[in-house]
Amino acid sequence: MLSKNIKFKNFAKKKINKNLKILFKKLTNKKNCNDKVIKSFSESYSYSFTKKQVKKFKKFNFFQIYGMGGSSLGIQAIYDFMKSNIKKKFYFFDNLDAKNKIIKTKSKSLNLIISKSGNTLETIVNENIFSGSNKLYITENNNNYLRNTALRLKKEIIEHRNFIGGRYSVLSEVGMLPAELMGLKSNKFKKFDKLISNQSFVNNLLGSVNMLYNFIKMGKTNSIILNYDESSYNLFRWYQQLVAESLGKNSIGVLPIISEMPKDNHSLMQLYLDGNKNSFFTFFDVKNNNSSKINKKKLFGSYKYLKKHNLLSVKLAQKQATINVFQEKGIPFRNFEVLKKNEETLGELFTFFMLETILLGKMLRINPYDQPAVELIKKETKKILI
Repeated sequence: MLSKNIKFKNFAKKKINKNLKILFKKLTNKKNCNDKVIKSFSESYSYSFTKKQVKKFKKFNFFQIYGMGGSSLGIQAIYDFMKSNIKKKFYFFDNLDAKNKIIKTKSKSLNLIISKSGNTLETIVNENIFSGSNKLYITENNNNYLRNTALRLKKEIIEHRNFIGGRYSVLSEVGMLPAELMGLKSNKFKKFDKLISNQSFVNNLLGSVNMLYNFIKMGKTNSIILNYDESSYNLFRWYQQLVAESLGKNSIGVLPIISEMPKDNHSLMQLYLDGNKNSFFTFFDVKNNNSSKINKKKLFGSYKYLKKHNLLSVKLAQKQATINVFQEKGIPFRNFEVLKKNEETLGELFTFFMLETILLGKMLRINPYDQPAVELIKKETKKILI
């Protein structure tokens, strides 16, 4: 178990690297830690928005989110994972897509424009074409395009702290303000201090980092997520950016691949089972007691055995069958099973994956916080457009 809400089976146990233990203690020590990103995961982190602002913007029922990468993915992960508890509607402009259109709704709508740099080209273009009059900006407190636009339009600005990169910002104002606007409780996501005091959580975290480090040293660099829960797809799109952008440097890296299960049994599973051996796997599922029943009257012949089952039990049988075959073939995997969907569970998953990525980056002697190569595309695009 990670905690009471998440059942977890880790990769095969291996002795944990002493340097990793020392690194973890250093990064999570409240008194001596000077890592501002990790400090932002804590309950003691002070948001740049106020309760008064939350109350003011909660009056809206429809929200249009403008942001790229970490300015959008974490919010989408929260929205989809917690959708059954959210009454408000959210629409995301997270790409340059001609199919995007201004959403016409009878409800009052708020346009939330998010960019750390304030100069993200796609966000600027989408805001220019599609946004309405009610606007709120989240950007750095410096001389950037979106901040200057907000000042010119006399719109409110929430500060995006300059030390938090987009992919690590989900537990800061970037993710927690939208969570509040969804009707969720931001404080329930923030369980960092409790988690790092939970020995089960720490042991599983360090065990995972230790195995991932060894996999990379062995040449296993494909991290394949076998996702059995549709509402968690955007959680792993967030994870995909987190891992790829944090670790893909100095000719090192991990390629995160999201596989939709059990659909991909009929396309990619052949490669996973009998192809090259440069991958490790993460099974992910959410416990669900609601399921469509199988119509017994329409079953005949050799498939009558299905009359005792429903859609969920068939899916779970396919998952267990895949696990059994992986075990037989000695394919490395870990397994997350979410027992309860709520803010605490999702906050724990965010914290686990971010800490795992930071620790792994530092073990590999790379900076998990920068993304220098991405700037090359931005500069080249600007040269072409000019």
